[in-house]
Amino acid sequence: MQLVRCPDQPWLDRAAYWGGLSAATTDLETPFGVVSLPALAHNAFDMVRRAHGTTIRVATKSVRVRSVVDAVLAVPGFHGVLASTLAEGLWLAETIDDVVVGYPTVDRSSLRKLADSPELARRVTVMVDSVAQLDFIDSALQTTHEPIRVALELDASWHSRLLGTLGVWRSPVHTAAEARALAEAVVARTGFTLVGIMAYEAQIAGVTNQPPHRPFRAATVRWVQKNSAVELAERRGAVVAAVRGVADLEFVNGGGTGSLESTSADPSVTEIAAGSGLFGPHLFDAYSHFRPAPAAAFALSVVRKPRPDMVTLLGGGWVASGPPAADRMPQLAWPEKLEYVAREMAGEVQSPLRGAGAGALTVGDRVWLRHTKAGELSEHLTAFAIVDGDRIVETVPTYRGEGKAFL
Repeated sequence: MQLVRCPDQPWLDRAAYWGGLSAATTDLETPFGVVSLPALAHNAFDMVRRAHGTTIRVATKSVRVRSVVDAVLAVPGFHGVLASTLAEGLWLAETIDDVVVGYPTVDRSSLRKLADSPELARRVTVMVDSVAQLDFIDSALQTTHEPIRVALELDASWHSRLLGTLGVWRSPVHTAAEARALAEAVVARTGFTLVGIMAYEAQIAGVTNQPPHRPFRAATVRWVQKNSAVELAERRGAVVAAVRGVADLEFVNGGGTGSLESTSADPSVTEIAAGSGLFGPHLFDAYSHFRPAPAAAFALSVVRKPRPDMVTLLGGGWVASGPPAADRMPQLAWPEKLEYVAREMAGEVQSPLRGAGAGALTVGDRVWLRHTKAGELSEHLTAFAIVDGDRIVETVPTYRGEGKAFL
């Protein structure tokens, strides 16, 4: 698979785009997933444009397809991956030489595997935000081991006097003094090498700032994101300076798909972790400053018509993680003018639909859907059909298709 710049944007002609995907996949049995090669390429190159020269580290949880990750890493502007678990990171490090694990680990067997391999220890960096995590690693290994590469996670949330804490509850390390103290603890401990800092600004990167029909919320979110970015740039800069006084850092990681512009403007940041923008799930339709192409989608079949103006899909309950709400449902992408039935919504084995578009559908027809989140779609599929225009050019396995389920 090779990603080449796409001068056209065929997904803007919705009938032609979804019609092409339908024509390409006529012989596939539902449920199945597709990735549009031109749309994926467009998204990758647009992310590079938005990062303004700052390297992008691929957040693999938002893809979970190794061949897609490899294709993106071949695009200038991308380098290295951010894995979710150490087990995943070790697996990816068999072929990728720069792997950062974005969350702390208590996986003893994976820690032993990491410590026993000079090659893996060179390629993989683990995340910590407390001395207790260092203690756990030492207790799991119990013997002299290869130096473990460590990155410190900084709390990137905004502690607003007016609105409280805005962001996600991750690291307890918030100030430059706290970061330096943890850095000194790492450097003083045998068997660890401090190489990086990570700070994920979820309130900027992961919150849509142009929700439809909600102008007050949109204005509030944009105000929060603007002020949070200013506060974080100042604080992160102080943290990086403090930690660099203790250790030579190879990288300072920040951001996400939604904050490529603001994170790249922070001079203390050397790389940005992002991945959701590659597949372009429907949650990312509601940003004011970018709009990814709908590169990944899945198809389900109509198996019933409870009445002339309704149809029922087999399956569909691929509901996304996060706060339970309507936006966690798969989006009914094509045909148009379909909606869920409120008392059933997307169900485990059936999803009734109604609306003006339902009347023209019959048993055996297909409906295209888009997942709310990017990588979670891969957990429901063993493979994706890679489609270019109206033909399948390749079929590639997901993590699940390779027998892997890391989280």
